[in-house]
Amino acid sequence: MEDASTCLAGNAQTASAGATIWVLDDPRHDRAGAALAIAERLGLPFRRVPLATSWLAPLGRLAPRGAPFGLPATLEKAATPRLVIGAGARGAGAALWLKRQTGSRLVQCMRPGPRAAGFDLLVVGWHDDPPARANVLPVLGEPSRLSPLRLQHAGRAWAERLVHLPHPRVALFVGGPAFASEMPPSLAHGLGRQVAALARRAGGAVLAATGPRTGREATEALAAALGAGPHMLHRFGEPGENPHPAMLALADAVVVTADSAPALSEACATSAPVYVALPELAGARQRRLIASFIAAGQARRLAHSLAAWPRTPLDEAARVAQDIGTRFAADLGLGEAD
Repeated sequence: MEDASTCLAGNAQTASAGATIWVLDDPRHDRAGAALAIAERLGLPFRRVPLATSWLAPLGRLAPRGAPFGLPATLEKAATPRLVIGAGARGAGAALWLKRQTGSRLVQCMRPGPRAAGFDLLVVGWHDDPPARANVLPVLGEPSRLSPLRLQHAGRAWAERLVHLPHPRVALFVGGPAFASEMPPSLAHGLGRQVAALARRAGGAVLAATGPRTGREATEALAAALGAGPHMLHRFGEPGENPHPAMLALADAVVVTADSAPALSEACATSAPVYVALPELAGARQRRLIASFIAAGQARRLAHSLAAWPRTPLDEAARVAQDIGTRFAADLGLGEAD
């Protein structure tokens, strides 16, 4: 791998220049979501530092951009961070380079590979078999940006727009195969019919949304399955405000397909019962993830009912932030006199 300093991109002026915390922002597949969730819960000023990518680089390796070694002048002049939070293998290299330059504390979400000892805290999902070490904090799924306050605001913003849809409302989030570009339309149609029947039997409605791997044909098959019953369908890529947080906030039950760790983690941030559908879409890692949620009592497999059970809403981002505040209070200036 190239020197880790080459992965820091040139557009790092998107947040506070004197921030105590830097979040390494990998633009691919929203890899920075977990890191941003933790930074937001800490309640301290933080700065998003985008990572440079080169689509021409082999095997997704990082490529230099901007100033020498890829480190932009805006960062060279910036105040030294006390804490750097990254996610994924790409952010790991940049974080370790920054630690050598600044002495910052490092928090890493997801396994960083063989360099784990260089991090002050590793936030690793139970489904990734975290080692029992002092610098490892196991979590269920991954930290989500859907805080209780964010869900509350989203629900209020959309309440009037969805007032025509009766309760119980079933939020249905449809993804796609883990290792393919689009979902088979027959799977989408079958799932749509099943969820629509469950909602109709209870006199309710379906709030459905598709994802980037669902595909056009599967989306239309889902729309046909939802039929004339009360429902809302948000097709992936539609312009306008993202309704996903509001759908979760206003749902009485949630169904997610088995292919997405973020979708399952976000669903469990609500107090609604969460069901997992279409296990055939999941790869080995997703199957381990689902098993960890079921074992924790946070989710169940979709069958013939959407009954609720006692469940505490999941907020792993808040738990991680609390741990960081305890471990690194002196580094972050917590408890210092004003």
